Amino acid sequence: MEQVINYQCDVLIIGSGAAGLTLALHLADHAQVLVLSKGPLTEGSTYYAQGGIAAVFDEDDSIESHIQDTLVAGAGLCDADAVAFTTSNARKSLQWLIDLGVGFDRVDAADSESKFHLNQEGGHSHRRILHAADATGKAVQTTLVGQVKAHPNIRILERYNAVDLITNRQTHKQQQVYGAYIWNRKAEQVETVAAKFVALATGGASKVYQYTSNPDVASGDGIAMAWRAGCRVANMEFNQFHPTCLFHPNAHSFLLTEALRGEGAVLKRPDGSRFMPDFHEAAELAPRDVVARAIDYEMKRLGADCMYLDISHQSANFIQEHFPTIYDKCLSLGIDITRQPMPVVPAAHYTCGGVMTDLDAHTDLPHLYAIGEVAYTGLHGANRMASNSLLECLVFAQAAAADILKRLPEARLHLDLPGWDESKVTDSDEEVIIQHNWHELRLFMWDYVGIVRTNKRLERALRRIELLQQEIHEYYSNFRVSNNLLELRNLVQVAELIVRSAMSRKESRGLHYNLDYRETSDSASPSVLTPGEK
Repeated sequence: MEQVINYQCDVLIIGSGAAGLTLALHLADHAQVLVLSKGPLTEGSTYYAQGGIAAVFDEDDSIESHIQDTLVAGAGLCDADAVAFTTSNARKSLQWLIDLGVGFDRVDAADSESKFHLNQEGGHSHRRILHAADATGKAVQTTLVGQVKAHPNIRILERYNAVDLITNRQTHKQQQVYGAYIWNRKAEQVETVAAKFVALATGGASKVYQYTSNPDVASGDGIAMAWRAGCRVANMEFNQFHPTCLFHPNAHSFLLTEALRGEGAVLKRPDGSRFMPDFHEAAELAPRDVVARAIDYEMKRLGADCMYLDISHQSANFIQEHFPTIYDKCLSLGIDITRQPMPVVPAAHYTCGGVMTDLDAHTDLPHLYAIGEVAYTGLHGANRMASNSLLECLVFAQAAAADILKRLPEARLHLDLPGWDESKVTDSDEEVIIQHNWHELRLFMWDYVGIVRTNKRLERALRRIELLQQEIHEYYSNFRVSNNLLELRNLVQVAELIVRSAMSRKESRGLHYNLDYRETSDSASPSVLTPGEK
C-alpha cells in the first residue's frame, strides 16, 4: 500500500470542546498543534452546557468542602487523589478562563470588579458555581474558539472524523501511538496524520441511548478507538441521566439546567403535587441519580408521559434575568415558564467512565492522552456532581499540556506509517442497514440498560450487541466508510463496554441501579475492563 502522510504535527488533538481547545492553547506557544473537529468547532457538548463550573470563590466555602461534596456524590467510588487534585486546581483553571475573557456573571452586572454571582446545584453544600447566565458552555466555547483561531501554531480541521489510532502494532507493553487515520467528510476519503503525541478529547457516548441531551457528535469515538488500540476502560456502567430535559416534540431533548432547582424550582406530578420530598431529604437538590430515578418511578407508576418542573413562583424578572435561554426556548414552544411548569423527562447526559488515565491525563499507551468526558480520571466515581465536568476538562488539559511539553524535546515523529487500504472495498447501496442498526441499538440500550436495569435485560442487550457487531464488522470490511458507519461502529463497541461493566457489578450504586442487586456492597472498587480479557 502506497504510503501517504497527509499531515504532520507535534500534537494531534481529536476533539474541539473545552478539553481539546484548552489543551491546544496551553501547548501552542511551544508546539505545532492539529485540532480535529467532527463538525463545526462549536458543535459539541461544551457549547450546550448551561449550568456552570465549580470552584471555591466564596470566603465561606473551602476546597475541603468541595472535596467532601464530590466524594459523597460519587457514592464511594471516587479516587481521592483525583478529587483533591481537581478541586485544588479549580480556581487557577477558572482564573485562566477569566483572563482569556470569559464573562462570568457578577453580583453587580454593571461593575466588572464586583464579586462573581455563584449558583448552587445538587450535591453542593455551598454556592460555588461560576456561570454566564444559563449559557456558560457557549461563553466558554466561543472564547476558546476565538483564541484558537488566532494562534498561528494551531491548525484546525473541521468536518473530520477520527477513524482509528495508528500504533506500532507490537506487544502491548511496547506499543506506542504514532498518529491516526482520519476521514475527510468533505472529500469522503481517509487521510493519515503523523504525530508525536495524540490526545483524545472526543467527549462522551450518550448517543448510545435513544433519548439524550447531547449533540449528535457524542458517539463514544475516543473510548472505542482507545479500547481497540489496547487501553483499559473503567466504570462504563455509570451513565448519568439528566433528570430534567424538556419534553416536547420540537425540543430535541433541550436541557433544563440543574441551576433551576438551585434557584427554587420544584418537581411536580401532573396533578400539581410535589414528590421529591418523598424520595430524599434534599428534595430537588438531591444527587442527579436520585432525582432521575424518582422521575422515572413516578412516570411508570402513574403511566405519565412526563413530570413537571415549576419555577413560576419566582418573579418574571428573576426568571428572565437568570435563565434567558431557557425562557426564550420554552416561549418559542408555547410555554411561558413565568406562569407555567415545564414538562420534563430524564435523558442520557454524561458518561462517568471512560479511558483510564493518571493525573497527567496519560493513558496505558505511551504518547496517548485522554481528557474530559472521554477519560476516567476517578473524579466522578459512581455519579458526577453537577458542574464538575467542565472543571475536569480544564484541570486535566493543563496537566496533559505540562506533561507533553516536558516530553516533547525527546519525542520523535514516525513517518513510516502504513497507508490506508481500501482497494478491496466498494461503495454501499444499502445505507438503510446502517440506519436500522443505529435505531435498534439506541432503543434496546434505552429499554434494557437505562435508568433501572435487571440481569435479564443486560443479557438480552449483550446478545443483540454481539449480533450487531458481526453485521457491522462485515459491513466495515466490505464498504467504504461513512460518518454513520464510523459512529455506529464506535457506539456498538461502547455499548458492549457499558453492558459488560454493568454485568460485572453485583450491587446497586450511584447511577447503576439493578433490581436483582438492590443493595450497595460494603466494598467499593471501579469496574476495569482490559482488552483481550472476557
